[in-house]
Amino acid sequence: MYGDGYACGMEAGLRERKKQHTRQLIADAARRLFAERGFEQVTVAEIARVADVSPQTVFNYFPRKEDLVYWRLESFEDELLATVRDRAPGESALAAFGRFVLVQRGLLASDDPGARERLTAMTRMIVESPALLAREREVFAAYTASLAALIASEPGSGSDVEAWVAANAMIGAHRALVDHARSRIVAGAAPKTVAREVRARGKAALELLERGLGGYAVKR
Repeated sequence: MYGDGYACGMEAGLRERKKQHTRQLIADAARRLFAERGFEQVTVAEIARVADVSPQTVFNYFPRKEDLVYWRLESFEDELLATVRDRAPGESALAAFGRFVLVQRGLLASDDPGARERLTAMTRMIVESPALLAREREVFAAYTASLAALIASEPGSGSDVEAWVAANAMIGAHRALVDHARSRIVAGAAPKTVAREVRARGKAALELLERGLGGYAVKR
């Protein structure tokens, strides 16, 4: 027999899969409603009803309504920090950041025929919502603080002020690319066109930062 440990592991895995399924179900219901009517016009109670769960269940998975839109950004932050933390000796924090940020993700990189419509709807929803834009600023501020703390913890990174300045510059470049992409999407540009523009402008921004940060926080 496999033993109690194996059985417990199977049960834990099943519970986690059920949680992920419920989370995705709620998020999908919210996305559809937000795209149809706008973020502010949809209530958590309506989302719960469409997802066939209770409002409390929605809040158990998404403590804030805005998190229904930004919930995937936690994994984005984890991947960003891992890329910078695990970079090879001799590579700067900026070089690692650049490798990560130039990768196209999500609907912008999708070949799905319906991606353009979904991307446009989601982008309009965000830019037209003061609550979502405010929450996004909080998310970017958290990114900046986490990146600064990581850099400051490394040998030879200088003071915490230098780490903070470097992190702000890098996350600032990322924010500028996000803003550019959104403005072009709202204007009706095709996702592949926007993806090419973002990559080109991202490279130019990183080259600009390289002049000041290329020799900073080089991993030993």
